[in-house]
Amino acid sequence: MTEEGSSSEIKTPEEITDEHFVRAARSLEAILLSYMEIQDKLGDDLKSAIRFGMVILGLIAISILVLLLTLSSQINHISAAVGEMNKNFTSITLQMDQMSDDIDSMGKRVALLEGMDGQIDGMRRNMTHITASMKTMRATVGGISEYVGSVRKDVDAMSASIGRMDAEVQGMAREMQHMSRPARTLNKMFPMMP
Repeated sequence: MTEEGSSSEIKTPEEITDEHFVRAARSLEAILLSYMEIQDKLGDDLKSAIRFGMVILGLIAISILVLLLTLSSQINHISAAVGEMNKNFTSITLQMDQMSDDIDSMGKRVALLEGMDGQIDGMRRNMTHITASMKTMRATVGGISEYVGSVRKDVDAMSASIGRMDAEVQGMAREMQHMSRPARTLNKMFPMMP
C-alpha cells in the first residue's frame, strides 16, 4: 500500500460513525461471550473432574471399609477359636498332671516288678516331656492371643483413618461448592446455556 492508502484507513475521531461503534461493540460482545463460554466449560470440566475424583475416593473408602469389616469379623472368629484352644490345652495339662500323679501311684504299686519299673520310668519321662510341650503350647497360644489383640488395634486405627479421610472428602465437596460459586453467579448474570 502507499502512504495515501494507509492514511485513508486511519480514521480521525470526527470520522468514526455509529456503525464503527456498533461493530466494535459486537466484537467486544463476541469476545466476552467466547470468554464466558470458555470459563463455563472450564468450570464444568473442573466440577466433573472433582465429582469423578470424589466418586473414586468414595469407592475406595467403601472397599477399604468392607475389607476392614470382613477382617474384623474373621479376627473375632479366630480369637474365639484360639480362646477355645487355650481352654482345651489347660484342660489337657490338668489331665496330664493327674495322669502323672496316677503313674507315680502305679509306680509305687508295681515297685516289686523290676521289669516294669524301667518302663514306668520311661513313661514318666515321656509324660514330663508332654507336660513341658503343653506348657510351651499354652505360651504360644498366649502369644497368638496378644498378636490378635494387636491386629484388632491396627484395624481400629485403620477405621479411624477412614473416618478422617471421609471428613476430608466432605471438606473437598464444600470447597468445590465454594469455588464454583463465582462461575454460577456469572452464569446467572449472563445466562448463556440452557
